[in-house]
Amino acid sequence: MKFGIIVFPGSNCDHDCYHVIKHLFNQPVEYVWHKSDNLDGFDCIILPGGFSYGDYLRTGAIARFSPVMEAVVKFAGAGGIVIGICNGFQVLTELSLLPGVLMKNRGLKFICDFVNLGVDNTETRFTGTYEAQETIRIPIAHADGAYYADEATIKELEEGGRVLFRYVNSEGTVTDEANPNGSVNNIAGIMNARGNVMGMMPHPERACEESLGSTDGRGLFESVIKTLVVK
Repeated sequence: MKFGIIVFPGSNCDHDCYHVIKHLFNQPVEYVWHKSDNLDGFDCIILPGGFSYGDYLRTGAIARFSPVMEAVVKFAGAGGIVIGICNGFQVLTELSLLPGVLMKNRGLKFICDFVNLGVDNTETRFTGTYEAQETIRIPIAHADGAYYADEATIKELEEGGRVLFRYVNSEGTVTDEANPNGSVNNIAGIMNARGNVMGMMPHPERACEESLGSTDGRGLFESVIKTLVVK
């Protein structure tokens, strides 16, 4: 198995993802520059967090037109696993590989903090090593993290089990107070209908070592690696 990490001008979490995959999970991984048009040989592509192209037009809007994204669309269409984290999630929605949009936080301020997430669906390749309804602690760092989609799309996500993570309090209860950015239904992470593309605003790669305050993010990577091994 082999991981590829897309690097855009302005990416700043690419090294974090590389460190986790290479040094914590001992998996083959390479950086993929945004001008590349070839993803042959990869089993999982990660779009990391950061500020692609400085977010000068709109978060993820310019990165969506990078040459590599055409290859990402083909990769996903062929069943390849794609993970978008924070800015990567925003790029995937701009590309329509995932539905909805990420809007300004309701407080109109950048938030950098730990949040509690409830794992809504553990029957996926991204969450299989978590316990049903487990509450995990993951950091966030975003200004445009409020997930929004129209009523019909939200219904499809909810009824299809496509909501993977949801903002909850320490007891695992969905409350407005636990929602840091105003996301509809406290949604923090979703996947596509096929189940091979996912995006989340919190940063699991920053919660894989005790020294960082949490190891709860490891479950995401463990789940994907387990899926690839079985494959």
